[in-house]
Amino acid sequence: MDIFELMKSRHSVRQFQEKAIAPEVRQQLDAYAAELNASSGLHMQVVYDEPECFGTRLAHYGRFENARNYISLVGRKSADLDELCGYYGELMVLKAQELGLNTCWVALTHGKSHAVVADGERETIVIALGYGVSQGTARRSKTMQQVSNATANSPQWFIRGVEAAMLAPTAMNQQKFKFVLSDKGVEVKTPLLGAYLKLDCGIVKCHFELVAGKENFTFVK
Repeated sequence: MDIFELMKSRHSVRQFQEKAIAPEVRQQLDAYAAELNASSGLHMQVVYDEPECFGTRLAHYGRFENARNYISLVGRKSADLDELCGYYGELMVLKAQELGLNTCWVALTHGKSHAVVADGERETIVIALGYGVSQGTARRSKTMQQVSNATANSPQWFIRGVEAAMLAPTAMNQQKFKFVLSDKGVEVKTPLLGAYLKLDCGIVKCHFELVAGKENFTFVK
């Protein structure tokens, strides 16, 4: 399955089977997290067989069931931490999907995680992880015209990149982003105010870049 098809197949899942993640899958997830941490400077951690984080009233309100594994997005406090966590966290999400797992980004409806957060670090968000009861369902999406300046004359790589970004998960499915192609490169515009906008920006940039191809463009501010 190519990366675009992988993105299409991935949907948020909140109900999981009572099934432990297989040892060989854990090995691959842990190795990939270590690889991403080395390249990003983050302190992402995969926590297994830990029911307390999703054993709270908030998690019940969020309709989570049998959520006993999660990815914790941790890094040193900085202005770009949320965007970094969005970008590299989504790489972890896609790897999990490739390995036959299901996921859900979780901002508020969970309790305290068991991740290690050192002095000067912050946990930005967690991602529930496991074998889903179902594969989830597709959500409604904005149109390409609403999230980009793409036209019929735009390069195919840009159109495909925007299509990939439209498949990305965003907080409350708000899709508050716009990809703008100019002579300078590609700019991702977001509102000044809103929930988890920087995190969402990292996630949609990840999708766009994987499909559009780094060789075709540069992100500009």
